[in-house]
Amino acid sequence: MRRLRKTALAALLLASFAGQGTTASAPQVVRPGSIVRWPGEGIVDCRQGARRFAPIAGVCYFPIDLLATGTVEVERRTAAGADLRQLTIASYPYPTERLTGVEEKYVSPPAAELARIEREQQETAAVFRRDTLCNFQLPLGAPLASLPEGGRFGSRRIFNGEARSPHGGTDFKAAPGTVVFAAADGIVALAAGQYFAGNAVYLDHGDGLVTMSFHLSAILVKDGDRVKRGQPIGKVGATGRVTGPHLHFGARWRGAKVDPQLLLADPATWPLISP
Repeated sequence: MRRLRKTALAALLLASFAGQGTTASAPQVVRPGSIVRWPGEGIVDCRQGARRFAPIAGVCYFPIDLLATGTVEVERRTAAGADLRQLTIASYPYPTERLTGVEEKYVSPPAAELARIEREQQETAAVFRRDTLCNFQLPLGAPLASLPEGGRFGSRRIFNGEARSPHGGTDFKAAPGTVVFAAADGIVALAAGQYFAGNAVYLDHGDGLVTMSFHLSAILVKDGDRVKRGQPIGKVGATGRVTGPHLHFGARWRGAKVDPQLLLADPATWPLISP
């Protein structure tokens, strides 16, 4: 019996990750850190949990947080009524990454830095609560002119033998000084030097979507600036908690930490909720 249950769950996972829906009568299994789409004719609005929002180009998009567990109910509403689906969050699928050579102050911060870290956490939390009109198109633009293969999203990280939170963005290797671009139109919600992120730029693109560029050697924008897709916002560096120069590119959508590489790909490739 247990083997049959595992086989059924594996089939659901395969269908979900391949971008295909499950049957309407069965809960759909989705990957944490993913984005699920539900298109339809005449959609009035969408709902995920307690939050309602407008469709984008006739599609409801549901971001699934990296640390989400359990189930979530989603809704697609038209003039004819509402359709509901139950999404089941799959077990955490990401690997463990062990990093050495990290400065000890970034593994166990000294007491003198704790107030600063707390203040910066509050500042970034306020950024993720911003509620502005949608101002982006999918897919987003690349943050580097020549985008190398990215990695590490979701990895459980162990720094110098100490376990820390999973990696919430994608790392792109690039030479110091390489120009970093805005992935979409938006407003600079925060541009500052931070303890862990180093020189960082947070862009508010509306509809709760925030992209982040960390570890910069230089910041080329300031708080409140309006930026256009493809506009330079900074330069690659090695500031903050790093082991070498690279761009950490991250994304939060309606508070959910999602794989930013999905946002750089055709959304038609994202998992689809069953008809």
